[in-house]
Amino acid sequence: MALTADLHLHTNFSGDSTAKMEDMILAGIEKGLTHMCFTEHHDIDYITDGKPDDTFLVNVDSYLYELATLKEKYMDKIQILFGVELGVQPQIKKDLLIFARSREFDFLIASAHLVNRKDPYYPSFFEGRSDKEAYEEYFKATLDSIKAFHNFDVLGHLDYVVRYGKTKNAEYSYEQHGDIIDEILRFLVENEKGLELNTGGYRAGLNAPNPCIDIIKRYRELGGEYVTVGSDAHAPADVACGLDKASEILKSIGFKYYAIYENRLPEMRIL
Repeated sequence: MALTADLHLHTNFSGDSTAKMEDMILAGIEKGLTHMCFTEHHDIDYITDGKPDDTFLVNVDSYLYELATLKEKYMDKIQILFGVELGVQPQIKKDLLIFARSREFDFLIASAHLVNRKDPYYPSFFEGRSDKEAYEEYFKATLDSIKAFHNFDVLGHLDYVVRYGKTKNAEYSYEQHGDIIDEILRFLVENEKGLELNTGGYRAGLNAPNPCIDIIKRYRELGGEYVTVGSDAHAPADVACGLDKASEILKSIGFKYYAIYENRLPEMRIL
């Protein structure tokens, strides 16, 4: 396997996983990984049915203790990195900044999980309008969020919203939303932020990663250098899924390297 780092992983420290961290690590070792970064969810001001919901707030102290223990236990077999997936929204920029500075993280992913305080995971987000209209709102909210808060390393699963649309990505393309997506990508490039290739899109029933290949290609055309790859696994069986396919995609676009983040700094590895 040419690509041996999975930088987007969740365990039972995230509200949507029951996986034990040690089981995830053992799966990574078995699959030949050299690096794993756990990126537990931290979504401040998450809303369910119009009400505050703390399901996706990580207990950082417990999480870090477990990670440090297992990092030492398996240090001769694999490198374990300390990350968080931050749910970004403009109105919580101060809270996000405080959190980002609260620990010595290796890696921070910024992900838009809520759009104007609504989660695209629920069908109600798409009611009464076309997928195209809903997707456009998602991209605009993403741009607003990363402009408000930019103490992150990589933008996670851009176009994540298409996983849940009525037609998913059957009628979706980069070109339909090119103007706003280009604004997002230019912001990343100008601020030396990375873009994640998230293979979880395949498991969600798409025929593409998140973001789609044309967006990754456009990131490179605009001068983007830092691409990370993550399976978005929430269970041991999904660790490292799609990494070979991701490597092929990046090579076909013209990338020669992918990034691994440690101490918030990218280290470039040959594909």
